[in-house]
Amino acid sequence: MSDDGDLERTFAALPPGRERGGARTWWGRAWLKALEDSALDLKQVKAGRRHARAGGVGAVSVRPGRITAVVRSADGATHRADVLLAELSDEQWDRFLAMSVERAGHVAALLDREMPPHLVEDAQSAGVELLPGIGDLEPECDCGAWDHCAHTTALCYQMASLLDEDSFALLLMRGRSERALLDALQARGTVPTPVSSTPEGVDAAEAYATGALLPPLPALPELPSEPGTPPSFDSETPPAPGIDPAGLRHLAALTAIEARRLLVEALQEDSFAREELTIAQDAVRLASGVSDGLVLTRLAQGAGRSPEALAGAVRAWLTGGVDALSVWDEEWSVSGERLARARAALDAAWEPAERPSLRAGGNRWTVVGGDAQLRLGRDGRWWPYRKERGRWLPASGPSRDPATALAGCGVPFGEEVL
Repeated sequence: MSDDGDLERTFAALPPGRERGGARTWWGRAWLKALEDSALDLKQVKAGRRHARAGGVGAVSVRPGRITAVVRSADGATHRADVLLAELSDEQWDRFLAMSVERAGHVAALLDREMPPHLVEDAQSAGVELLPGIGDLEPECDCGAWDHCAHTTALCYQMASLLDEDSFALLLMRGRSERALLDALQARGTVPTPVSSTPEGVDAAEAYATGALLPPLPALPELPSEPGTPPSFDSETPPAPGIDPAGLRHLAALTAIEARRLLVEALQEDSFAREELTIAQDAVRLASGVSDGLVLTRLAQGAGRSPEALAGAVRAWLTGGVDALSVWDEEWSVSGERLARARAALDAAWEPAERPSLRAGGNRWTVVGGDAQLRLGRDGRWWPYRKERGRWLPASGPSRDPATALAGCGVPFGEEVL
C-alpha cells in the first residue's frame, strides 16, 4: 500500500434515478456481475437495486480494501454498509506497473481514466486481478446479515455508477491512489522506442504516452447562448426561377440551429460521430419547427410520407433524434439473445404482483387494456408510446429500464395496470 495522503475519497450521494440500477461501462458491469454471481438471495439484490434507484445510498467513502456508505431502507431505517475487496500486494503492483510501461497504450488509457479490456487481460497475464470475481466482494452491514443484504447490494449498485465515471476508484480499493499510480508510472520513465532500420512513424498512443503526463489542453471555446442570425434575404430583386424564398429562409435558420447543436456535441466529452442522415431522415429534421404549409408539403414529399405521418415522425425526432425516428419507423422481430435480454429486463423491472400485463408484437409490448406501449430499440433501450386519437405516438425519451419507460407513458411505477 502506498503511504501517500490520498488514500480516501468521498463521492457525494447521487440523486434518485432509474439508471442508478445499472452500469454503462464494461468495467462497471463486471463489478455488478461479481455481486450478482456471489449473492445467494436474489430478492436482496433486487431490493438493493431499488434502494439505489430511490436515492437511498448516502455519500460513498472509498479506501484501500473497503467502500462504506449509510443506506436508508424504504421504511426509513438507516444502516452502515461496507463492502470489502482485497488489496493488491506490493509485488502485484510492481508487476502491474512494469506491464503498463511496456505497453504505451496502457499508459495512455490510464491517463484517460479508462480501463480497456486489453489492459485488464494483460494484467491478468501478469498475475494481477484488477476487477473482482465471484466471492471477491465481501459484505459487512450492521443489520446483522451474513450474506449480501439489501444495504450492501445498494452500495454495490451505487459503486457501479461511480466506476462508470471514475475507474480510479477501483484502483484505490485495490490499494493505490490516482496520484500515487501516476507518479509511479512517471518515475519508471517513458516507453522505449523500438529500433528499426526503416522508419515507420510513431503510434498515436505511444506519442501521447511519452513523458507520462501531458500538459493541460487549452480551454474550450464558450458556447453561444443561442444560434447565430442568418443573413437577411430581403431584396427588391425577384428570386431566380426555381428558388423558394420561404424555404430558403427556413433552411438558413435551421442551418444556424444545426451548427450550434454540432458545437454542443463537440464540446461534450462523450461526443461521437454519427452516420450521415438519409434524405428522408433529413427531411424530418428540417420539418421540425416548420409552420409554413407549403414548406411542410414539400418536406413530406421529400420524406416519402403523408403530412399526418410526417407530423408523427417530427414528434419522434423531437423526442430523441435519429434513434427515436428509427424506433418510430421500424417494426422488427425480436429473437434469440435479444429476446432473452428483453424478457429478463421486463422480469427484473417489477415485482411479480406489480407487473403490468403486456402483449408482445415484434419489438412492441402493449399494455393489455391500456393506451400505453413500450418499443424496444435495436440498442436495447425502451421507448414509451401512448395512443392518442387512435394513433401510437412517442410519449417521452428512452430508458434502459422498462418500468421507467412505461412511467413516461403516464403509467405509475409499482401500481397494477388494469
